[in-house]
Amino acid sequence: MEQKDSSFWNTTNKILLGSIALLILLASVAGLAHLEMACSIFRWLSCLGLIIFACRHKNLTTWIIVAMLVGIELGYSFPAYGMKMQIFSKIFLKLIKTIVAPLLFSTLVVGIASHSNLKEVGRMGLKAIIYFEIVTTLALIVGLVSINITKAGEGIKVDPATAQQSISAAKPQTLGQVILHAFPENIAKSVAENEVLQIVVFSILFGIAVAQVPMETRQPLLNVINSLSETMFKYTGLVMYLAPLGVGGAIASTVAGMGLDILYNLAYLVGTFYVTIAIFILIVLVPVMLICRINPIRFFKRVSEPITLAFATASSESALPLAMEKMESFGVPRYIVAFVMPIGYSFNLDGTTLYLSLASIFVAQAAGIDLPMSTQIAILITLLITSKGVAGVPRASLVILLGSAASFNLPEWPIMAILGVDQIMDMCRTSTNVLGNCLASAVVAKWEGVLGKEKDDPKLEPLPV
Repeated sequence: MEQKDSSFWNTTNKILLGSIALLILLASVAGLAHLEMACSIFRWLSCLGLIIFACRHKNLTTWIIVAMLVGIELGYSFPAYGMKMQIFSKIFLKLIKTIVAPLLFSTLVVGIASHSNLKEVGRMGLKAIIYFEIVTTLALIVGLVSINITKAGEGIKVDPATAQQSISAAKPQTLGQVILHAFPENIAKSVAENEVLQIVVFSILFGIAVAQVPMETRQPLLNVINSLSETMFKYTGLVMYLAPLGVGGAIASTVAGMGLDILYNLAYLVGTFYVTIAIFILIVLVPVMLICRINPIRFFKRVSEPITLAFATASSESALPLAMEKMESFGVPRYIVAFVMPIGYSFNLDGTTLYLSLASIFVAQAAGIDLPMSTQIAILITLLITSKGVAGVPRASLVILLGSAASFNLPEWPIMAILGVDQIMDMCRTSTNVLGNCLASAVVAKWEGVLGKEKDDPKLEPLPV
């Protein structure tokens, strides 16, 4: 049975790679008039091969990638139909928007009310939170600097109607206006209008108030809010089943309306993100290891498996059990691993925060909006808060990105374009989140003076993926 499974996967992988290679090869010569018909037929046969592969694979990530490739072909070959596909991306984004308010409210309130008393959390909790905030702030700054240097969003050509709409929708705001606008006067109105800053401020104050209530009165309310949080996770999972349609529709309408040139900017964005992640690891995480006298080579060797698992599944939760085992075998005491890593999954999202700062400025650049540094700093501060607590949610960064764009009057059409390549970036940012949390547990253990010697790697039960 195992031999048959291996043979099946080898065959299907060859079909996928062959289809992609054929699609790229034929698309490169599509401009030759005498080969146009033949190229079109072969490209669609390649798309059919990809769809058959996705049907056999039955994996959401595979479907998203296949939908992206088919969407590119549809938008290129049949622009009129490609534009109509935009309805699927709009439906998907509307459903994503319904997640923002209840998810932020429930995760922030539960997080604050559960960990607000530092006397109970103790010295270790304070050190962990300080470390989290320093590193995630550095991640935001690295992302902000990187996208301002590469300017990956500039030069996108849009039709006049879209350009006019984006310009009229974006109203420049001073830092003072942003701060004043952050405080809600009617929370129901804030929720209805998806004002993420106002929702965050209300949630923080509400969480602090809940923490001050006696435990016997607080616990029933926390149970209800925690149930809301868990329900929103399940709701998000249901919405994500529509992600292939949303991605396919977004990329098809984008290519149909803007041509293949938009793919250059999106590829530039993906390349900028991956290079920036590598730079962040080299100039932030590696120096942290050296300062704490943690051997980088041994550390990376130890965490390579959970990082690979996170990259392949684009899920932090799937890699958590393996990551905890690996860090315990690295010499981090179990009580520190069990305390730091779950909290880190809420407060220490290095890859996600870096991506959010980079993608937010990309949206403004794509729309031709020149954001002053004061506004960029305000966006950075907003993202530092809103990125907390949603690591276990698929496409959580997309939820936060949409909310932040609405808060700063940025248009949505660049986000629809990003949606087409979000899966490629999601794998990298998720694995970076896992790497950052593994390092955080080792740093806190070193800070506490209890980082022990590296042990033999224990035999682990295979994890369901």
